[in-house]
Amino acid sequence: MFSLSYMTDRNNTNGSTPAVTAGDAAAEKQYIDLFKNSAAMIDGHSAAVLNGVRAKAFADFQRLGFPTRKVERYKYTDIPKIFAPDYGVNLNRLDIPVNPYEAFRCDVPNLSTSLYFVVNDAFYDKQLPQAHLPEGVFVGSLRQAAEQHPDLVARYYARIADTAGDAVTALNTMLAQDGLFVHVDRNVKVDKAVQVVNILRSDVDLMINRRVLIVLEPGADIKLLFCDDSADDRHFLATQVIEAYVGDGAHLEMDCLEETHLKNSRVSNVYVEQQANSRVDHNVITLHNGITRNRLDLVFKGEGAECWCNGGVIADKEQHVDNNTLIDHQVPHCTSNELYKYVIDGHATGAFAGKVLVRHGADKTVSQETNKNLVATNEARMYTQPMLEIYADDVKCSHGSTVGQLNDAALFYMQQRCVSLEEARLLLEFAFVDEVIDKIELEPLRDRLHYLVEKRFRGQLYGCSGCKLCK
Repeated sequence: MFSLSYMTDRNNTNGSTPAVTAGDAAAEKQYIDLFKNSAAMIDGHSAAVLNGVRAKAFADFQRLGFPTRKVERYKYTDIPKIFAPDYGVNLNRLDIPVNPYEAFRCDVPNLSTSLYFVVNDAFYDKQLPQAHLPEGVFVGSLRQAAEQHPDLVARYYARIADTAGDAVTALNTMLAQDGLFVHVDRNVKVDKAVQVVNILRSDVDLMINRRVLIVLEPGADIKLLFCDDSADDRHFLATQVIEAYVGDGAHLEMDCLEETHLKNSRVSNVYVEQQANSRVDHNVITLHNGITRNRLDLVFKGEGAECWCNGGVIADKEQHVDNNTLIDHQVPHCTSNELYKYVIDGHATGAFAGKVLVRHGADKTVSQETNKNLVATNEARMYTQPMLEIYADDVKCSHGSTVGQLNDAALFYMQQRCVSLEEARLLLEFAFVDEVIDKIELEPLRDRLHYLVEKRFRGQLYGCSGCKLCK
């Protein structure tokens, strides 16, 4: 079994890296000491392009420290508490014994995708899918791409993911050693969706820092599906930074599905830059988790661009899901649409804060932002904060949110027609989330999500026949 010592084990000899115990200092101190003690090791197992931005990221992290609830964009999630525990960190790139192509089996419809895996934070290249991507498309290791095509990766890496403005992005940038690189050449259209399964795998509590860089040249078109899964019953802390550059007239559909467990904490920051007449569809679905904090920063750089950003959340027990978005209209004639829906049960907590910024000169902007929430118990909590900040004339912008419970009249009506109370609740909750699922363009994924959402509401999400990872 793979073994990794904790960060505080200063006598380890198996390649893990020590740091200061979280209980003895502020949460960020263990990561500052970790980097100071291990900079050479981190660089030695990465590429020059990634290494070139670490010093600035480290300086930014030292200056910023972890954001507290007093920081506006983090007011609903206790970030220092998430990062305080003592996790192992695989900076020496110890091999983790797993063959995901043999282990990953679930009784869901075949998505007919080109399937790739990222194990913790490393691209799995020991066995690649038999399906061949079109000429002009690259999907593979970010570290290897940075070594083989340094000028291309350096042109985009860590450019819109601003380490000066966000401590989590700075932490990820100073520690990330590998990840995923997706590049699609000009006017190349990828008909078959690319599915990337992020597997968390360890026999000790582990922190991973995953990096994703997506570059679509003008006219390119690709559908990407990211699935987050946990292979082991351990405490995981995952930071993820995704940078996506979408060129003139290009189309990116990026679907993110989280199915982890209660011991998992995930902090994901997604940065998107759109050029003229481009389109982005970004869908994030949280079916099962522990603590999740998703951030989306999307900026329009060219006229005529549009985005459709949707989110669906199902949370119960003690789960926490926080989605924070910023749509930045910098140029005229762009369109943004947001729809986030939550079903909060048990003692779970949900939060949505979305801001649409329309800058001076961004006339003819069209924007709609909607957040709808269903709170099923008195103990559950939902926080919602839709915002508009407009400095331009001649725009059409609207925003709104609702928080409510199941309709008693509808429940009574269904029971009068021999539908049990439990089944009636399930049907109403499923119908509530269904609006978000139907906005996903990838039809096989829509079908799968209908299936998984029903299983989630019935408490049957895990235990798929033949699956070796969820046992």
